[in-house]
Amino acid sequence: MKKNNSLFLQLAACFICVVFFISCSNDPIDLDADNDGISGTLDNCVSISNPNQEDNDNDGIGDACDDDDDNDGILDIDDNCPLVANPNQEDEDNDGIGDVCDNDSNPQLNRKPCENGMAGEYPCSGYDLMAHIEISELGGSGASGNDSWGWTDPTTGKEYAIVGTTTGTAFVDITDTENLIIIGILPAATANSVWRDIKVYQNHAFIVSEANNHGMQIFDLTRLRDVEDTPKNFSADAHYAGFGSAHNIVINEESGYAYAVGTKTFNGGAHFINIQDPKNPIAAGGFSAGGYSHDAQVITYNGPDTDYTGKEIFIGSNENEVVIADISDKSNPIIIKTIAYDNIGYTHQGWFTDDMKYFIVGDELDEKNFGGNTRTFIFDFTDLDNPTLHTTYFGTTTAIDHNGYVKGNTLYLANYAAGVRFIDISDIGNKNLTEEGFFDTYPSSNKASFNGVWNVYPYFESGNIVISDFEGGLFIVRKSGT
Repeated sequence: MKKNNSLFLQLAACFICVVFFISCSNDPIDLDADNDGISGTLDNCVSISNPNQEDNDNDGIGDACDDDDDNDGILDIDDNCPLVANPNQEDEDNDGIGDVCDNDSNPQLNRKPCENGMAGEYPCSGYDLMAHIEISELGGSGASGNDSWGWTDPTTGKEYAIVGTTTGTAFVDITDTENLIIIGILPAATANSVWRDIKVYQNHAFIVSEANNHGMQIFDLTRLRDVEDTPKNFSADAHYAGFGSAHNIVINEESGYAYAVGTKTFNGGAHFINIQDPKNPIAAGGFSAGGYSHDAQVITYNGPDTDYTGKEIFIGSNENEVVIADISDKSNPIIIKTIAYDNIGYTHQGWFTDDMKYFIVGDELDEKNFGGNTRTFIFDFTDLDNPTLHTTYFGTTTAIDHNGYVKGNTLYLANYAAGVRFIDISDIGNKNLTEEGFFDTYPSSNKASFNGVWNVYPYFESGNIVISDFEGGLFIVRKSGT
């Protein structure tokens, strides 16, 4: 029995030696190939040292070996936020860092997209609310809004809204709609007034009002660049006292002339001012033959009627008619034609199409006096000596129309209680005008009342559109998807 046990032990020893010999005759097995202290059988990334075993997406592959750490389908090398899933790669400020990772990203706090017919509390179609400033911030307690215009700084590219109120004029940097800045306020030259009007020429704002003895304030807009403590209380750079009150100011930027209308000079017709040196305006006569002008457009004509090419043409909205005049010779303005139409309430304002073939006119009182939906007249001005009514456009509400401006194929119509209406005029030649969108700043009513939007300024290259509103103050809107 002892011999058998001895034989057994000898065989077992030989077996162990054979196994050991075979094992040692192959390459040695390294149980921690990346030398990170984690056994290869437990290591989630056996070829690259990762002692902390990070696995951001919990897929069993260590981050050091994982080409898609957040498992969002975007390889880390291409992912603008590789540790947080963001399959759409949103990057609002375009700094290369995805919004979900970017502490400096701009989270669109002001922008209210137009969704399901509403942008926040405001009815809309096709246009988003970008930002809003209450009228009390622009004009103080009890103020109301009126006219507006815009200025783009040619040096910095910044965009500024210039907003009239009953108490003065506010200058607002709207370049970043998530961070509107009221740079300052220019108080009224004399008393408060419901009516104030603004235009811009050569980096200067020209401001008139119906207040007694207000005259025309001139403000150098380049001063807006250097204001540190906002809002600043500004004073005017110059003042023109050739008239007292005025309803409106019109500027032909090509000629360098301003035209104050609705003054107590020249029967309320256009009061001519040479503003080629903006801070030193010079009286240049006036136009009384057409009577009182409520508003006007003056252009250096380059339209289809070659008889007037290069002439300075005045189109006046003169209460009960439209007046066309050649005012090239300031000492001898000549009426070309006057135009009437049916059911005149108050011929208020008008604007040329870009090709100067059509002139679009709004009547401020026809909806209130005669009823019906907003009515806008389109006149064919192919022949300035013989203009004709081309067609009449009726809006979708009964609200009063106020100011309208054309940019490209769109008429931007300040429509009082119905907000701003955006009207497609691309097929105006075939008498087809269609409302393509709207933004309603006065949600409580679309009636024929003097509430809501006074003016709209659509000429910023950014696509930002300025709206000035009686009760609501300043709104910035933009076409959805832009």
